[in-house]
Amino acid sequence: MRRFLEELFKREPSSPRIGLALSGGGARGLAHIGVLKVLEREGIPIHLLAGTSMGGLVAAAYAAGLSPHDLEKEALRMSNPRWLITLLDRGLPRRGLLAGQKVIGYLAEHLGEITFDQLRVPLALVAVDLNKGEKVILREGSVLEAVRATIALPGLFAPVERGEQMLVDGGLLDNLPADVVREMGADVVIAVDISTDEKVVALFTRELHGRRFVPESLVDMVDVLWRSVAVMMKEVNRRNLELASPDLLIHPDIPQGVTALTGLTRAAEVIAAGERAAQEALPRLRELAGGG
Repeated sequence: MRRFLEELFKREPSSPRIGLALSGGGARGLAHIGVLKVLEREGIPIHLLAGTSMGGLVAAAYAAGLSPHDLEKEALRMSNPRWLITLLDRGLPRRGLLAGQKVIGYLAEHLGEITFDQLRVPLALVAVDLNKGEKVILREGSVLEAVRATIALPGLFAPVERGEQMLVDGGLLDNLPADVVREMGADVVIAVDISTDEKVVALFTRELHGRRFVPESLVDMVDVLWRSVAVMMKEVNRRNLELASPDLLIHPDIPQGVTALTGLTRAAEVIAAGERAAQEALPRLRELAGGG
């Protein structure tokens, strides 16, 4: 019996379990779609997925069955500013510029009521519990609720209350969850980093000042908050990468001036940036997948 079990679970050295970690970074995260396009085109399998914020949203959609082509098509549809306005909630919520109900409605159309155990690829999404000040790894229950939690950027989206937890964007403590996908059992970890920095945040808030639907006093408040968070996230991200030691780090060269806001209207450029970065990494990708 023991010999049978050993043979059953034995994997060939040429077939490692590949884990993909996708970082947060607002609409710059559309670059993840380009990376997925190359992986699928080249037949490089993804056995495990982990994502934070926008990376979590893309990872969840892919794990739920949407193809890179489907994701690209939807991203291009979203690039119309008039369409984006339909996702804005009327009125001002207490804990963020957006309540997020219309965003949830939009996501529900694509993800439905799917749960983690129904996904085609094992998935983990990262959030932070403000009440305990700790990272929370979401792997059970409603995928939709988990996505809403991982994209709840403080100051923009209201937190998600789940029991005694108050969940917000996981990027506060783990913006590139290479460590999470490693802990899930990945033999090979590929990490895609499209993190924003203080300069990108500053550009974003300058753009918000010109938006009629956003009070300037709130923009000033969010500007200080996000710049502070960006400084913290940069250092946390550096330390996490040192500990996780991903086998390959892909860092797409996002077009200059693209922020969490303008990235949606420049979806084609951002996706192309991800595709180029993955294409350049192909020799190493094939080697890691056992085909090189």
